[in-house]
Order: sequence, then C-alpha cells, then structure tokens
Amino acid sequence: MATDTDVLIIGAGPTGLYAAYYAGFRGLRVAVVDSLPELGGQITAMYPEKAILDVAGFPTVKGKALVEGLVAQASSAHPTYHLDRTARSLEHHGDSVTIGLDDGTEISAGAVIITAGIGKFSPRPLPAGDGWLGRGLEFFVPSFQPYVDKDVVIVGGGDSAFDWALHLEPVARSVALVHRRDAFRAHARTVQAVRDSSVDIITRAQVTELRGDGTLEEVEISVDGVEPVRRPAQALVAALGFVADLGPLQEWGIEVEKRHVVVSPSMQTSLPRVFAAGDITEYAGKVRLIAVGFGEAATAVNNAAVAIDPDAHVFPGHSSEGT
Repeated sequence: MATDTDVLIIGAGPTGLYAAYYAGFRGLRVAVVDSLPELGGQITAMYPEKAILDVAGFPTVKGKALVEGLVAQASSAHPTYHLDRTARSLEHHGDSVTIGLDDGTEISAGAVIITAGIGKFSPRPLPAGDGWLGRGLEFFVPSFQPYVDKDVVIVGGGDSAFDWALHLEPVARSVALVHRRDAFRAHARTVQAVRDSSVDIITRAQVTELRGDGTLEEVEISVDGVEPVRRPAQALVAALGFVADLGPLQEWGIEVEKRHVVVSPSMQTSLPRVFAAGDITEYAGKVRLIAVGFGEAATAVNNAAVAIDPDAHVFPGHSSEGT
C-alpha cells in the first residue's frame, strides 16, 4: 500500500506528538509512525505514573497526563497514525522521501522528522532473574496498584530505580533498593528524597537468587564482605537500564555518533529532507530533556516546511497572533 503526506514523523513520544501538532499549525499534512502499539513512547511504556517536574508550565505532571495532553493537542493536526509499525527503509525520489514500513506500507513525504528517542529499547537482564519474568520479576512499573502491601526489592542506581522507589514507598509494605556501588546515577534531589524515606538502601550488593513456589517469595542479597541475607519479596523490579538499538535507521546513511543522530542547528541530518529532534539527536551542548525536545520539534518542523516549499518562511509567526 502506498500513501503520501507532507511530513512523516518517526516516533510518537512527547517530541513526536508535539512535532505533529506543530506541523498541523503550519498547515502541513502529517503522518506518525511508531514501533510501539500506543502513543507516548517510553513514557507510556515505562513511566505513566511518574511525576515529571521539568516541563514548563507544569510544577508537576504525571507521565500519562502529559501524554494525554499532547495527544489532544496533536489531534488538531488530524495526523494519520501508523502504530506497531517499524520504519525499515528510506529512499529519496526528487523532492520527496519514501519510507517503507515493515507491513509493506510505503509513505512518500516532502520531509521526514525522526523523533525516535533512544530507538528500540530492551531492558538489561538481571543475571539471577532468568525464568522469573512475570512471576514477581518486572522491568517496568506502569502501575503502582499491583505493588500495594507487597515487599518490593528494586535493583539499580539510576533515575528509574530511585523514581520507582520513591513512588512505591507509600503503597508497598516495604521497599528496598539494591545497588552494586556506593555511588548513584540518579538525580541528587531524588536520591536525597529516597534517603529521607523509609526505603532501605543497600549498596555494594547484588540480588544473587530468587526463591518461591511458583511466584516470588524472597530474594537472596549478597553484600561485599558480608554473608548473603534473605529478604521477603513478592515483587522485584530490575531497573538496570536499557540496550538501545537504532535498528534499520543505521542503514540509511545518516551520520550517527554514539547511537545518536547528528544534526545541524536547523535539526537537519546529513540526509536531505530528513530532520531529527528529541533525545535521538546529537550536537555540541545537547541536553536531553523533554522540554528541549519540544523546542527542537518546532525548529525541525519550521525548517522542514521550507524544504517542502522554498517560498515558505522558517518563522511562521506566533500561534497567538490574530486571536
């Protein structure tokens, strides 16, 4: 099946959804492709209940509420969504770019904007957790309800581990956070909030065994220089990070640096008519925040509009003008 649009956005996370809205604001037809079955990218898949604190205008907003707002905002552009689909191929044909999807669909666009975050991602496994997934071991916490009145052990020292520890502490019977080092990668303020809570932080330690009859009942924790201890646990969250894969994108000839797409100040990639925005981009001074992605999305769309129509202006005016 073949179809066409003005702007094709690859990635339906926050940056992609805002890019869809902004393309509509510029009067462009827009289509959005994402390999996940739902809108919202990583936030929907992993952090729907997480409180996000660094989006302008929102002192705090839950991930799912932010996504709902972005979807509603993007609806003004009447985008065509191609979900649970992966962009496989890219070909240039004169003044258009054709993207081939894994279901055989071909989408011809005047410009492409890649907002694929970290690309396809898969969680790093817990060595002792083989065979326990779904039996007490999980990699994500999309909802807090399943953890009510449970003894929870979280493994990891990054933002996800500390965020989930902080959010589960009020609902779980107990929460322990196990990390192999004394230093943490998480934001200092979140670390301090967890230290001030009832969460038991166990460092220089690893979960070395999971036990239970059918489902998880306890874990063995080995601490450097100390005999292993057993701890009750009906739930274990392995927040050990992710392995990112840019997938077929790496075969398109785009300049990539350390699994990120290199862009110019106009968000132009090394390929004509192909732009990028959000966490997937790389340039001097890059800061990976949702708020930054929103600005990059607007920059990418405005420059894509000129690539599509050379008579267009990069700056279209403010959305409040004429109201």
